[in-house]
Amino acid sequence: MIKLLFQNLLFQSLFVNLFSLTIILIYLHCGNAVNLPNNETVPALFVFGDSVVDSGNNNYINTIIKCDFPPYGQDFGSGNQPTGRFSNGLVPSDIIASKFGVKKLLPAYLDPKLQLEDLLTGVSFASGGAGYDPLTSELAVNNYV
Repeated sequence: MIKLLFQNLLFQSLFVNLFSLTIILIYLHCGNAVNLPNNETVPALFVFGDSVVDSGNNNYINTIIKCDFPPYGQDFGSGNQPTGRFSNGLVPSDIIASKFGVKKLLPAYLDPKLQLEDLLTGVSFASGGAGYDPLTSELAVNNYV
């Protein structure tokens, strides 16, 4: 019994290590995948998605899926104030916008501090907990036909 348990733990440990190594290798291989050629520019970035790229829209939606409390934002540089991002720091859309030179941070569309100028260079429409419901497309097709 103990031998079987030990083998199971060894297999799990090996799996976790191999999985981690694979993720690291993919990251190292694709780390510069968002670099543009020197003569190309990106004028704006509009993001749709779920909590992975939500930059604070859920703070302004009536939902239980929120991240406007610690520890969210503690490493963001906002004085330990939660930012509404489902991360301690930047979300991927912030990183991509910064890499493309569009803007340092991609603001949430529902942020009351959003300026009209921000709409010209892009915003995030993402909302944590968003998903796809197959019934949506069925209703659209049935109503259209």
